[in-house]
Amino acid sequence: MTLQSTQINRLDYTAPAFLIDRVDLTFELEESQTRVQSRLVLKRNPEAVAGLPLSLVGEELSLESIKLDGALLKTDAYSVSATGLVIATMPDEAILEIVTIINPLSNTSLNGLYVSSGNFVSQCEAEGFRKITYYLDRPDVMAKFTTTIIADKTRYPILLSNGNRVDSGQLEKNRHWVKWVDPFKKPAYLFALVAGKFVMLADQHTTPSGRRVALEIFVEPGNLDKCHHAMAAIKKAMRWDEERFGLEYDLDTYMIVATSDFNMGAMENKGLNIFNTKYVLAKPETATDVDFDGIDAVVAHEYFHNWTGNRVTCRDWFQLSLKEGLTVYRDQEFSSDIGSRSVERINNVKALREMQFAEDAGPQAHSVRPEAYSEINNFYTMTIYEKGSEVVRMYATLLGREGFRKGMDLYFKRHDGQAVTCDDFRAAMADANGVDFTQFEEWYKQAGTPALAISSHYDAAAQTYTLNVKQSCPATPGQAEKRPFHIPLAVGLLNKQGKDLPLQLAGEATAQGTTRVLALTQAEQSFSFINITAEPTPSLLRDFSAPVKVSYAYTDEELVFLMANDSDAFNRWEAANTFATRLLIALYAAGDEKPLAPASFINALRKLTSEKIDAALIALMLELPRENYLIELIDQVDPCHLHFVHRSVKAQIARELRPELLAIYQKLNDGAIYHYENASKRSLKNICLDYLAELDEPLVSEMLSKQYRLSDNMTDRLAALKALVNRDGGDAQLADFAVQWHDDALVMDKWFALQSTSRRPGALSRVQALMDHPAFSIKNPNKVRALIMGFCLQNAQHFHAADGYGYAFAADRIIELDKINPQVAARLASSFNRWKKMEPQRQQMMQAELQRIAQQDDLSSDLAEIVNKSLS
Repeated sequence: MTLQSTQINRLDYTAPAFLIDRVDLTFELEESQTRVQSRLVLKRNPEAVAGLPLSLVGEELSLESIKLDGALLKTDAYSVSATGLVIATMPDEAILEIVTIINPLSNTSLNGLYVSSGNFVSQCEAEGFRKITYYLDRPDVMAKFTTTIIADKTRYPILLSNGNRVDSGQLEKNRHWVKWVDPFKKPAYLFALVAGKFVMLADQHTTPSGRRVALEIFVEPGNLDKCHHAMAAIKKAMRWDEERFGLEYDLDTYMIVATSDFNMGAMENKGLNIFNTKYVLAKPETATDVDFDGIDAVVAHEYFHNWTGNRVTCRDWFQLSLKEGLTVYRDQEFSSDIGSRSVERINNVKALREMQFAEDAGPQAHSVRPEAYSEINNFYTMTIYEKGSEVVRMYATLLGREGFRKGMDLYFKRHDGQAVTCDDFRAAMADANGVDFTQFEEWYKQAGTPALAISSHYDAAAQTYTLNVKQSCPATPGQAEKRPFHIPLAVGLLNKQGKDLPLQLAGEATAQGTTRVLALTQAEQSFSFINITAEPTPSLLRDFSAPVKVSYAYTDEELVFLMANDSDAFNRWEAANTFATRLLIALYAAGDEKPLAPASFINALRKLTSEKIDAALIALMLELPRENYLIELIDQVDPCHLHFVHRSVKAQIARELRPELLAIYQKLNDGAIYHYENASKRSLKNICLDYLAELDEPLVSEMLSKQYRLSDNMTDRLAALKALVNRDGGDAQLADFAVQWHDDALVMDKWFALQSTSRRPGALSRVQALMDHPAFSIKNPNKVRALIMGFCLQNAQHFHAADGYGYAFAADRIIELDKINPQVAARLASSFNRWKKMEPQRQQMMQAELQRIAQQDDLSSDLAEIVNKSLS
């Protein structure tokens, strides 16, 4: 069966026929029958073709009435379909009043207005507002919203929407109302409504101009003690944006609401951000250091959207990275400034390489500014977010911090209150700095990960060192040929003593620093450095200055040298990662029954254990590359054999570095009271414990059991439990954990995830059994991500088991979820994206399951697009 879906093309963009100046909404909330009154002040768009009808979109709506300029419209004056409402004859200016009835209780898609744990919650990005009322639901239609919410006072004491609260009152039959006014124009995707029983944590922030902003976090009763880190993150993010970019908050109140049923991490609705509980609720006993870091990043991300996404938004959804890529860059810079810049950079690049590079190399590959889509929900991808942020970072790398700030200032000056394009952002960067960024558009137009093949030549007589660079980019769907990118390549050169050399290019009068950003603009270029008295070791792509793959013929000795000496922390880690990656792939290819790493590799890691640098950096350098990352580097891969090689080398490291790992663990496991600021030491302690858990020794068993029992924080407790689960099942500890935390949904998600990703035999059977656990619900995206996606996306050994049962399980769940929540089903379907990477037998089984999904009746547009591309 061939799946068909409507394709929307970027170049087909036309301006809306009408604009909306003002929207007045009144909600009469009932779980299964909410009445929505919409009053739209419309006018024809002078930039659109004259005389067009008014076409509003709407889905799953029951139309009660429609009035035009106060007069009830007859049924022959408009037409209604399953996707919208059309009024053929319209005046140039009009007031349109529409009343619709919706059923939030039955809305399991969590898109539009829905009920979560007895509370009303909305999610309107990208196209959820059309499930609330008929509207011009597109980001380039911006209007001022007034929202009045009417509800039962006992069941829904808290009534929230965008903007400032201006009025409230009581009604008969125990009902009350609240009116909210948002003074800033916004597209419908930024509309928000929340109603229910919540408790509030309150604080305030004073901006540099003296504005006092009330800060409010709303959570379900019982969770108030877990909001303090999120509140601190809000205040840090506000101050950072004021200092770094001169941007102040612009409303009287900034609100966050946390809900457990949410498709995304969070949503930046103007003044009323709605968050997944995962990125709000945390205290040391229930959340890990990674959770705390995630809350900092996501709170900052959504707050930063107030300017990069709300005050300036995207003209159409093809420009999605305009707001998301830019805001990810901003939240990464924030996290780097409040934490370890090098560790933040390494972790971001690890995620990019493991997930976005795979996306770029697979059937779902698309450019940062896509040319076409069938379902916009499928474009909330690593390419839009993470690669998009790398594109923004390249502007900052090429222009410097001051030049980038000038570009940002001009961008806001030109476009505040507008819906614009990626080209507008690029033009602001170029014009503010007098730079030609014409070629830089290729980053927005072309999919795929560019590759740099670099070679070097040292001329002792001339004392010159030359780097020869060839850039290329593989073919991607719809793009067979690629043009050269504008790539910033940051490089350094180390002398024999491991010191950075001053860098002077041929033709320059003097040396200009020890790290140089070379501008690659051609398919092949050479760069010659002069006054180099001895052959150096190159440090390439410092700080990962561009989202590219680099190939250079480093010897093992050079990689060890860079691990020990490179002044660029990212490249110290990169040398360790390259050494380990090369080794694991070679051992996999050799096919030995007992793969062993050479002494040079073990000794390099041994030297790391005595380094006096950031403990978190040492932990990252000690960690082996993840299996999902390695799978992307091997053609016709057998994931089970790769897992065997990976585990064999890990066990060898544990055996041969036992004294060093044990000494570090015992030194850092000092029983000190938990402080979040000591996260780096915990990361090193727990990577050592993870290695030691490979040893079948009573001492290790005692260490694991003791850390699980005595830890005063979830970071250490979960690290011990993970090792126990992988080592001997940890049945007693798993049972104890479930009893202790059965009423904490987020902690139980961790419990599910540990078991779904366990390497022990029988993983699929455990996952299937856990689907019947009282704490699991397939309707909750967090549960699906923890248990089902954990297995399918993070447990390569068992998902890719040779019997194919993992594939059948995934396909069954995808089909089931598509009837409940198409967005989640489409995300899970990504587990089949790289089926052509597998060896032939697995390819055949994965393809068969994709075809089985394709043969289902009434697939959602979300899932149909993913399956279509995977099979093509």
